[in-house]
Amino acid sequence: MNIQDFYIGKSFDAYEFFGAHKIGNKILFRVYAPNAAKVSLVGEFNDWQEEEMEQQYQSGIYSITSENARVGMMYKYCIHTRDGQVVYHCDPYGFAMELRPNSASYIVDLEEYKFSDDEWMNKRDKCYNKPLNIYEIHMGSWMKKNDETYNNGWYRYNEIADRLINYVKENGFTHIEIMPLCEHPVDCSWGYQNTGFFSPTSRYGTNKELKELIDKCHKANVGVILDFVPIHFAVDDYGLAKFDGTELYEYPHKDVGASEWGTCNFIHSRGEVCSFLQSAANYWLKEYHFDGLRMDAISRAIYWQGNPARGVNSCAINFIRNMNVGLHKLHPTAMIIAEDSTAYPKVTAPVEYNGLGFDYKWDLGWMNDTLEYFKISPKERPNHYYKLTFSMEYFYNELFLLPFSHDEVVHGKATIIQKMWGDYEDKFKQCRALYMYMYTHPGKKLNFMGNEIAQFREWDEKREQDWQLIKMPLHYAFNKYIKRLNEVYDNYEALYKNEYDSSYFKWLEVNAPEKSVYIYERGRSDHRIIVALNFSDNEYAPFTFKVEEELRLREIVNSDSDIYGGSTWGMRSDVTTTKEDNYLYNLSINLKPFSGIIYEVVND
Repeated sequence: MNIQDFYIGKSFDAYEFFGAHKIGNKILFRVYAPNAAKVSLVGEFNDWQEEEMEQQYQSGIYSITSENARVGMMYKYCIHTRDGQVVYHCDPYGFAMELRPNSASYIVDLEEYKFSDDEWMNKRDKCYNKPLNIYEIHMGSWMKKNDETYNNGWYRYNEIADRLINYVKENGFTHIEIMPLCEHPVDCSWGYQNTGFFSPTSRYGTNKELKELIDKCHKANVGVILDFVPIHFAVDDYGLAKFDGTELYEYPHKDVGASEWGTCNFIHSRGEVCSFLQSAANYWLKEYHFDGLRMDAISRAIYWQGNPARGVNSCAINFIRNMNVGLHKLHPTAMIIAEDSTAYPKVTAPVEYNGLGFDYKWDLGWMNDTLEYFKISPKERPNHYYKLTFSMEYFYNELFLLPFSHDEVVHGKATIIQKMWGDYEDKFKQCRALYMYMYTHPGKKLNFMGNEIAQFREWDEKREQDWQLIKMPLHYAFNKYIKRLNEVYDNYEALYKNEYDSSYFKWLEVNAPEKSVYIYERGRSDHRIIVALNFSDNEYAPFTFKVEEELRLREIVNSDSDIYGGSTWGMRSDVTTTKEDNYLYNLSINLKPFSGIIYEVVND
């Protein structure tokens, strides 16, 4: 690590300098605490008795070498503040920590596990012209052991690997996104309030076991994305809060120092803090081979406290840009994804074009508009018809990803299927139509666990998914339908190739509000898909619309098919145009209530 780069916020390898590192038969410890009166090391190797660390000149960097410390032993830093307090902290750069409520760091040898995923890493890319279909999970509640009396029934990273990979492959997802794995003190924070930014949570095992999980995923051609939190951190006194007796990592002013979640906001104007966060991001990509980072709460970096009325946080913007530029250079095939609810421009534009440099941005506007539309009754939908067309008016401003994430199925919001208007069976019909709309709308895809089995119960981090639902006919049929949509998305390039080019999308029917019907075309030339959606409770037999050429359409998926829980038996014969005049042709199709059909344009 270049010391000057660390101070000015340009370092991406600070974790290779700070923390506990094996040097021959000794362990070298380094910590940054520029405002401390004294810093000592305590651990298993010295009976938790203070050994004073030496500051290198006036650098704020304290170090000590221990001949008795060994890999696997626990340790803490004892910070003597200038106002006379003594506080024991975990290592900010520690590579592992105790399970809550304990808080010591562990000495770890990062070289212990050797990856064997060269084939995957060499062919990996950002999926701009490939399917990107993400299955978001919470590691502790996707599936649990039968015996929950021990360790909450959590599977270890390497124990869950085969089950998870087989399930993801069977359902047709391309990537797994794991909610934050950095060590955190409270289970109900879901990992978003961190104390150990370099420590994979010990709830589910060790560093080595997490690497084994990712290695296995790659060998099965499944990518893995980590949810990463660069905006705020937990207030626990053994963590980063007032680390050296002063606000070292956080703002000194409460009006911007405290987040809406009761956490401390990182002060991105400090170079040392930027280097800390950039190095943590690099650490997960380099040392664990994660295929991307989903950056949480970017709106809170763009605007002060996430509020546009308070203005742009220029220091945080600069941090985001510098971090993304550096990560792209170090990991050119890894994806950096922004969870951003604002309309701030150029989030996914390159930094050299005054953008923020993300590869993708969650389209939370699409998500909100879509789910609000499906909550209202069919009688009201004609008045909200253009709520569903609005997304295509701004879609090409960014590189969007369409998310139905964990945030949409908690805290009284109801699950995706429960949000649908109507009774039990109508909810299934509409949810099938909703997902056809999602999977054929331009943009990459993300679904939270449980969505694929139409789970009615809101997510609870203490319980596993309701897997018994799959034995119920409508849920079984729904899961079969999701598998088919994933298969179609993966195999028809019109649904993903060049999707950020506006010439690869065309509305064919976008002025039928009284009928709540939408029809559009995806792709171009030899690879074209036509999608017809009926979000009303009326049947149209037929619904006729106009096209500018002679066409033959072959049905690929009908959401009302009996095999998916609908009422339509068998595959229908090809649909062909009839000529209306010299310039236009008519296409007539049958649309059941709350249904959709995906057609392939047949090239004779």
